[in-house]
Amino acid sequence: MRIKVKEAGELLEYLCNNLDMPRKRIKQYLEHGSIYVNNSRTTKYNYKLNIGNIITIESKNNASLPFDILYEDMHIIVVNKPSGLLTIATDKEKSETLYHKVREYLKVKNKNAKVFIVHRLDKDTSGVVLLAKDEETKNMLQDGWNSNAHRSYVAVVHGKLKNKSGRSIQYLKETKTNLVYVSKDGLEAITNYNVVKENDKYTLVAIDIETGRRNQIRVLFNSMGNPIVGDKKYFIKKDNEKRLYLHANRLQVYYPHKREVMLFETKTPIEFKNIMK
Repeated sequence: MRIKVKEAGELLEYLCNNLDMPRKRIKQYLEHGSIYVNNSRTTKYNYKLNIGNIITIESKNNASLPFDILYEDMHIIVVNKPSGLLTIATDKEKSETLYHKVREYLKVKNKNAKVFIVHRLDKDTSGVVLLAKDEETKNMLQDGWNSNAHRSYVAVVHGKLKNKSGRSIQYLKETKTNLVYVSKDGLEAITNYNVVKENDKYTLVAIDIETGRRNQIRVLFNSMGNPIVGDKKYFIKKDNEKRLYLHANRLQVYYPHKREVMLFETKTPIEFKNIMK
């Protein structure tokens, strides 16, 4: 879509006054980097327009992802990763990954698009994952990630917890086969938890982590005698659930490009609600 500017003004207001399109959608086009003025991309609502400027709006394509996009702009994309999907490739699996799917989605809109992993979730864990679209943004976000990013989870565990809330400090080491265990000379792992709901068999727990050690939540609850439902890696007895009942439901992080703290949230998966009835 091409529009010739007939009167001076600010970009957002001009488009709202001259297009039959919701204001929210126009904002999304700006935030996604889909609007150009005289062939130069801009994301500024208050970009100053002059008479004769040419505004170009990239038409939406049919690109889609098999999971929800929580937020997207020129620099980042935040998605709700499903359980069972790797974040990045392994020696055995290259294409069935979050990284690959997001990259292919972005390439439909821009053949030169790139994607960079900022942080990861385990294959079996679902929830909020933030990816960068350029290396500079990735480095800015990763710099001080543990202090600038606040990560929250929900989990369903077997049985009832002895304490309704707590702050755990464990020290974890990892074997060559990626199994994590508690060891006095391991790396510090800090986890805070609160019981949300209980029934006869299970407990729904809200969790905040202060460190990002591999499998730290799974190891903690297994060591407490309350393994996470569906955990086929650490729960020896196993159960018949098809997924791991651990979900990253909130990510709060300082976003340098906007110079503000942003919060990305997802709903608790329906399976969690069903098992707690």
